[in-house]
Amino acid sequence: MQCPDRFNLSSYVLSAAERTPDKIALAILGPSRSERWSFARLEEAVSRAAGGLIAAGLRPGDRLMLRLGNSARFPIAYLGAIRAGIVPIPTSAAFTSREVTALTGSLPPDAVLAEEGIALPEVACPVLSPEVLDGPLHPVHDSGADDLAYIVFTSGSSGRPKAVAHAHRAVWARRMMWDGWYGLREDDRVMHTGAFNWTYTLGTGLLDPWAIGATALVPAPGVAPESLALLAKRHDASILAGSPGIFRKLLRAPLPPMPKLRHALSAGEALPPALRDRWRVATNTDIHEALGMSEVSTFISGSPTRPAPDGATGYPQEGRQIAVHDGCLSIHGSDPGLMLGYIDGDTPKLPLTEGWFRTSDRVEQAEDGAVRYLGRADDILTAGGFRIAPLEIEQVFESLEGVTDCAALTLQPNPETTILALVYSGDAREDRLHAHASPLLARHKQPRAYLRMDSLPRGANGKLNRAALKAAAKDMI
Repeated sequence: MQCPDRFNLSSYVLSAAERTPDKIALAILGPSRSERWSFARLEEAVSRAAGGLIAAGLRPGDRLMLRLGNSARFPIAYLGAIRAGIVPIPTSAAFTSREVTALTGSLPPDAVLAEEGIALPEVACPVLSPEVLDGPLHPVHDSGADDLAYIVFTSGSSGRPKAVAHAHRAVWARRMMWDGWYGLREDDRVMHTGAFNWTYTLGTGLLDPWAIGATALVPAPGVAPESLALLAKRHDASILAGSPGIFRKLLRAPLPPMPKLRHALSAGEALPPALRDRWRVATNTDIHEALGMSEVSTFISGSPTRPAPDGATGYPQEGRQIAVHDGCLSIHGSDPGLMLGYIDGDTPKLPLTEGWFRTSDRVEQAEDGAVRYLGRADDILTAGGFRIAPLEIEQVFESLEGVTDCAALTLQPNPETTILALVYSGDAREDRLHAHASPLLARHKQPRAYLRMDSLPRGANGKLNRAALKAAAKDMI
């Protein structure tokens, strides 16, 4: 079913406010108490946020950078801006002033909405306080499906972060995930373990459950990862979403029974097969992985009705048009979830090659369509004249007892030599690591050095910071 021509993302996401106004849309879970928002209360807050932003002087088409922490204010401000035709630019509250200022170079905002204590960009525009969100009720802006709705930034893994412009229709295209990844139902209680201002949480944890009329569960700020399984049990979570790093932390201790849990969802980085196996044994449920990117969200995934074969990420979601060009994934330019383009100035530009948006995600596709992710082309390791995907090495060691985390990289012990190395955490001995690699990896893929760290550098959402890892490992050889 095609997205309607006149379509506002915010109105669509909160349409359950008319059908089930008293149903809980959002529960923010703390150790002792929870904060609850019904669909009617949430819709009113979004409408008032829209009215407050307009009363503060913003107009449809203006760009509003969000500098908000991990609270309900974040999705309310985001949806309120879109309701009024204002373009929100969500950013991580963890960014420093220098980092967030760098983002404004290609994308100067018309205003910044900021909570106290969160770093501000050095840019000449008004800074609004969250109090403006308590404004008069405001009608829904008459938006077209192809109109610019919001802007996000890529992670910057291939260099400087890029500003990605998305249309209102992007949220409609996410319906392909409902069956192709989530197995999402109106009676679900979806618990996402990330912060509100992570785009993975925003889409999978909030917008999609609300669009179908389900309940979103989000841990309160400061909740320890070790408490997440108990919260999931207490609040009858039926779907648990997070990054591989979160599932790794959950499995460090015996898990309580979670009788309502149907399955888990993983995204953000590649899910090690050994970690999926451990989760299956511990919970008697599966983890369904998805591959996506800021430019198109997720489009390859396993699902409850079609689980990914062991070692594969999943299948193209029904309705997606994908191809493999030169070993890398491509998405057809007609995909409704594909971005309007990158912004550097005013006009989004969509780079297509013969009608396809070509990514840097290296994959293999089996005859049945299953896709195996091999890492990013720009993460490829080169040693001894060979090109090697780090995941090929990492997945071998993920299953080894005594290794709790690991990453492969290349290092230069001297200007004339480049070697493969494995940085790991855990109590495995080096001789055991060598012995484990020998029968499982070709000689040129076997690490020449094993470097132990107490923990690998990962972001707040569990994603490995390869640049920081390489910088730290240089001092260890």
